[in-house]
Amino acid sequence: MTRQMLSTMLASASAVALLLGAQAAHAEDLKLTALMEDVPETHIIEALLPEFTKATGITVEFQKLAYPDMHQKLVTQLISNKSAYNVLEVDFLWAGEFPEAGWLAELQPFVDKTNFDLKPFIPSMMDLVGRHKDTLYLIPMYNYSMGLIYRTDLLADAKLKEAYKKETGKDLALPATLADYVAISKFMKKNAGVEGAAMQSQRGDPNSMEFSNYLFANGGQYLSADGHVALDSPEAVKALELYVDNIQHGAQKGALSATLDDTFRLMCDGKAFSMVTYWWMLPQIDNKESCPNAAGKVALTVMPGGHGESGGWGWGIAKNQSAELQDASWKFIAWVQSKEISIKRAMQGHAPTRSDVFEDAGVLAKYPYYKQALEVVASGMSFPIFTYSAQYEDVLGRQLSLAGSGDVKPATAIKAAASGLDELMKKAQ
Repeated sequence: MTRQMLSTMLASASAVALLLGAQAAHAEDLKLTALMEDVPETHIIEALLPEFTKATGITVEFQKLAYPDMHQKLVTQLISNKSAYNVLEVDFLWAGEFPEAGWLAELQPFVDKTNFDLKPFIPSMMDLVGRHKDTLYLIPMYNYSMGLIYRTDLLADAKLKEAYKKETGKDLALPATLADYVAISKFMKKNAGVEGAAMQSQRGDPNSMEFSNYLFANGGQYLSADGHVALDSPEAVKALELYVDNIQHGAQKGALSATLDDTFRLMCDGKAFSMVTYWWMLPQIDNKESCPNAAGKVALTVMPGGHGESGGWGWGIAKNQSAELQDASWKFIAWVQSKEISIKRAMQGHAPTRSDVFEDAGVLAKYPYYKQALEVVASGMSFPIFTYSAQYEDVLGRQLSLAGSGDVKPATAIKAAASGLDELMKKAQ
């Protein structure tokens, strides 16, 4: 089969399937290995792997590991002469580090050779786990963008509406701004017999991700359009003031040491009005069997102000492997992120990165809230993506904790966090 014949086949509607099938006999002795986070998403894909092997003859094995152990294990392989992992699952916090270190193969040549269509991928996901410095290193795999989950029954309660109107002069409704949200949160804690906000404010990843939503919701940003540190701004200071206000007056006791698990339990038990969290937490909370006190009473929306925190993983290809294995790795990525397989994954609860999957009639019929989820993902903004993104979580998290406990003023914490970001970015140059 000539290269010209392949190009002709790839131009047809069934290009990927035809290519995979045509190569099956040649690839039957190939085996790919991927180190994967041990989460439901991985198990969804793993169950579909026999379909890929049947189509291509290529075997794929997932080695599953808890998130805290993944980075070091991946780095150990990527700095060696030959990686034991061919296909790479890359968290957005590593999406600057890995390309900068030269560990990832550039993917645009594979895209061009196979006419793989990138247009359906949500732009915010491509910015997060796709291109780095205008070069394509990753294909978005799945997302964990954040929005606001809230209690619809409490917003609709007549007595609470009357009390809120009397106290504030405003109608009790879905908040339009971050300040409105914090005001409602504090009101609910005072009047509704629940915590106003279930907050994951533990120092490090939890509070860095949570605060990022407040920052973006209030018009702040970490970096300017030209890549310079822009965190030290009035918008950021106000966002942190509101964040601290909610920790101290709207959230549960012990919020400064709380994680996602703690916030989930509060919402699941019906003991909180709201939580800023990953959008795919909604079906877990809206579950009559596991969360009877909250099910039927919760909904999802974009963060007040219009933007929340983007989060996600991408597929990459280890550069330190043979061309044959790189080609096989690309075949897998093109297959697993195709519309057909992405829809199959979505029907089992996958968090898509393609807009056409979020908009698929079958997916929406099963999961109507995917309409709101698409809005959350599409409007998401990014944490700084560079060599030291993970380290910056610690720098930022420390300042947020100090502000949350009242040990430093928000303006001081923001200035220190901005300075820390600037130092790390200069170090990365």
